[in-house]
Amino acid sequence: MHINYFVAYVRWRRINLGVFTKMSENKLKTGILGLNEGGQLLLEAAQNVDSLQIQALADKDPNLAEKIAGQYQCAAYDDYRQLIIQNQLDCLLVAAPIHSCDEFVRMAMKKKFNVLKLAPAARDFEEAAEFVRLGEEEQIQFAIANPSRFARSFIALRKQLEEGKIEQIFLINAFCNVGDYHQPGWRTDPKLAGGGVLLQDCYRIIDQIVSNFDMPQQVYSLNTNQAQDKQQRLYLTEDTAIVTLKFSDTFIGSFVATRREGAGPGEEYLRLYGKDTVVTVSDTQLIVSDGHGNVSEKLKCNDGGLVCATELLKSFAQSILSPEKNKLRSSGRENLKDMAVIQSAYLSARTGFPEEPGRILQMASLGADKTANG
Repeated sequence: MHINYFVAYVRWRRINLGVFTKMSENKLKTGILGLNEGGQLLLEAAQNVDSLQIQALADKDPNLAEKIAGQYQCAAYDDYRQLIIQNQLDCLLVAAPIHSCDEFVRMAMKKKFNVLKLAPAARDFEEAAEFVRLGEEEQIQFAIANPSRFARSFIALRKQLEEGKIEQIFLINAFCNVGDYHQPGWRTDPKLAGGGVLLQDCYRIIDQIVSNFDMPQQVYSLNTNQAQDKQQRLYLTEDTAIVTLKFSDTFIGSFVATRREGAGPGEEYLRLYGKDTVVTVSDTQLIVSDGHGNVSEKLKCNDGGLVCATELLKSFAQSILSPEKNKLRSSGRENLKDMAVIQSAYLSARTGFPEEPGRILQMASLGADKTANG
């Protein structure tokens, strides 16, 4: 009788340990590089995602790393390399500027870490394509964090476009004023930053244009910065830009971006003009009106950055845990289209002529074919 009780207990323990092990396997061991504002937002959002378990974090400021690690009860590092070497992670969230951690991101990929990087994808198209190819070679997920894709206002816009509610769109007008804020010195250095306001601050609105309407055929851009001397301007990233986009002979767009002191409060929106319909959308609202300004629909969304970041991380985690059911959203390869548009804008500003993003994107396709034929 006692033996039967013992056998039953052993069986019960095995079953429950199996369940516990299975649950533990569904927790993705996660690390984060960089505890800037974006990094801390990702960290806070990760706490709301059951399938993520923060195991390690790193920042160049050891005091900040230790303080935040104490809050989240995880390991702290002031050396990005040591975090990669000393941990075997399922996910790595990258918030640090890429010039400070590019080699460690590659190292993480080679250790089979799935990587989610805060936008932009890289400093230039070539670097982004290199990350994409490496991720595909290592068969891991490499994605770019574009939180606006998870904002209810932009989700509503996509639904209206898919349902054909905005007819005969002929013009897109986008505007991004970053507003007054203190920016780190590296952002003014083209070698470290890769670009200025277009790349570093307007990536997500450009992503909305490209993800909803695909790449334009041609891009023409005028870029400038506050430097008075023409020679000096060559050594600083742009803080103001005007970009025109040609999607077809009957569909064009314009984009104005600025990050200059004294330009007023921050503001960002995307406006579409169609037959008898004007749609204005931002992170917080979507407004549909007619050509006379009469509003027929208004959706207000006060989700905030944390809500969008949480949904983003949930989506990324599910694409790792069950990729057959949950396709990776905002993949690195998908974001090469964004990078091709931005690269075209920078090239156009130098040449003074319209440039074609399609030709730049073809470089990545050729690189992928070469790797496959290896």
